[in-house]
Amino acid sequence: MASPEISVIIPVHNESANIAPLCDALIPVLNTITQAWEVVFVDDGSRDDTLSRIKLKSVDEPRIGAVSFSRNFGKEIAIAAGLDHARGEAVVIMDADLQHPPEMIETFVARWREGYTMVYGQRTDRSDETRIKRGFAHLFYRLFSKFGEISLPEGAGDFRLIDRKGVEVLRTLGERARFSKGLYAWIGFKSTGVPFVVADRMHGKTKWSFRKLLRFAFDGITSFSSVPLRVWTYLGTLISICSILTALYFMIRTLLFGTDLPGFPSLIVSVMFFSGIQLMSLGIIGEYVGRIFAEVKRRPLYVVQEHVGAASDMRRERI
Repeated sequence: MASPEISVIIPVHNESANIAPLCDALIPVLNTITQAWEVVFVDDGSRDDTLSRIKLKSVDEPRIGAVSFSRNFGKEIAIAAGLDHARGEAVVIMDADLQHPPEMIETFVARWREGYTMVYGQRTDRSDETRIKRGFAHLFYRLFSKFGEISLPEGAGDFRLIDRKGVEVLRTLGERARFSKGLYAWIGFKSTGVPFVVADRMHGKTKWSFRKLLRFAFDGITSFSSVPLRVWTYLGTLISICSILTALYFMIRTLLFGTDLPGFPSLIVSVMFFSGIQLMSLGIIGEYVGRIFAEVKRRPLYVVQEHVGAASDMRRERI
């Protein structure tokens, strides 16, 4: 197959009801842009008939293909697999739930043809989220900008277009604990944002619970910053200074006024407080050690169970 101009990567996990509406909305948009396109679905271990519905679409439209994982590896790994299999000169990443409007791809491609290597969709409205979730999102971007190696444009997610030279750089990044938004910013290149409003989900419900989002945010900060490790160095130094000052205070007080009967409650509170500090610091260190352990094992990022349609011709080795 000749190399397409545009590839669209769509990670899917139990999205069977969204496959047909997505293809019906996406294909006319791609045909308007160019006839040289492909769609690469990455089935992340779906337990419903998502893959079967993709196969049906592939029969009608040979430019649609799929990569099916042997189990669920997570969206970040699915995006990496899509980048490995996409062959287009420009690669678009989008979700399957139609919250990323397919018609935005025309704007992405127009900006790409103007010379931008990366064109990302920038969410402008979070009114559908709770105040707590919006507050945590804002806090995350501020912390990442302050303590991370790079800064992230607020509101930018996975919905974006990446030029082939950017894709090839991303394919060289084989880290296991992946935070794609950070990787997009880390590689640099000329980038621009395109504002868009997130549409309502067509079918199903989001796979991202509040707990998973917090974990994802923590992964992002620890992947691009060593500040969580340094915090405990500073805190330990501060506690040591306080303990020395406290010891001097009690020594002087004892010399001047004699000794008092030691208080049992204060002793227990002190022991519990410092034990908690030690366990928290060990937990942070353990997070980084766990990432080192995962990296040195050098397992493949994902295991492909099946290639569908045009994806059989897209197979490539990770650089």
